[in-house]
Amino acid sequence: MAILTIAVSLTAPTLSHFFRGRTLDSEARRLLALTRHGQERAASEGVPMDLWLNASGGEFGLEAEPSYEPSDARAITLTVDSGVQLEVVNSGVARAAGQSQSQSHSSASVTSATVSVRKVTLAHPNLPTIRFLPDGSISESSPQTVRLTGREGAVLLVGQSRDRLSYEIRDNDR
Repeated sequence: MAILTIAVSLTAPTLSHFFRGRTLDSEARRLLALTRHGQERAASEGVPMDLWLNASGGEFGLEAEPSYEPSDARAITLTVDSGVQLEVVNSGVARAAGQSQSQSHSSASVTSATVSVRKVTLAHPNLPTIRFLPDGSISESSPQTVRLTGREGAVLLVGQSRDRLSYEIRDNDR
């Protein structure tokens, strides 16, 4: 019994560190899975999808743009583990808090160019939003990187891939 007690006391700190690291990895994978789900849903339904990030509230979620689907029955809200902190590192386009995004479409001919602007309605206008367009692409105004920090300072980044077609998990040093 004494040998078992000694063995447990020696391995307990290592195991607790292992499980805390798994929590950070798990949260990063959940966020990444939601980005992929949002991108697939936008392309399959032909509706812009918004993945909003509430760092201060410790949650993130996915829902269709309200102007297309006022009540999204398939909306998802997830809470971040209490040991993990969520932070949007950089955004694609700076804008004032509370200011809604606008998306511009242009069509050009040989003689003239016309630009029409459609007002975009966000379900969470004051929060950073990763926006997936109906063609499956990522809006230029979407955050490029989201940092997840664990209890002991370990960091994982969920950021846009080099080709800007999807998101991926990276270590802080890459």
